[in-house]
Amino acid sequence: MVTVSSDLKARTFTLRDTKNRDSHTLPMSDFIYDIFMRRRKTTQGEFVFPAKSNTGYLQEPRKALLNVIKLSGIEFTTHDLRRTFITTAESLDISAYALKRLLNHKMNNDVTSGYLIIDVERLRKPMQQVTDYLLRCMGVKEESIIFLKQGGTLAAKNQSFS
Repeated sequence: MVTVSSDLKARTFTLRDTKNRDSHTLPMSDFIYDIFMRRRKTTQGEFVFPAKSNTGYLQEPRKALLNVIKLSGIEFTTHDLRRTFITTAESLDISAYALKRLLNHKMNNDVTSGYLIIDVERLRKPMQQVTDYLLRCMGVKEESIIFLKQGGTLAAKNQSFS
């Protein structure tokens, strides 16, 4: 089971026990960082997404995903989100090596990739580009974002991130 930890000072999050068994650290875009900071202020305890479970945090996103589907009226899967992210990134002419690194894909059969050092800071700009593009496509402005409390009720509406 994948677990996630964050480093708010470094503006990164790390996924552990991924499909390929490599831990995967990614930069937070400004938007994601703002969400994490807001969640930190509005939740009690150490977890960004607390849950009534033996661990104290959300382990299986299925219930949350179904709630978003219900509220949005749009059917999708987590794999659809991954596909949308990478398709968007590629459409922004982000390099194939950065794309692979963003998705935590192995590059074993590529001689050139063996010479590349693509650390988390190298991925910060592409991550921000994808986020900015998707937010523009959705017409999202900071002040129009709706936040949900645990259980799916509205927590805040028409508030800025400042």
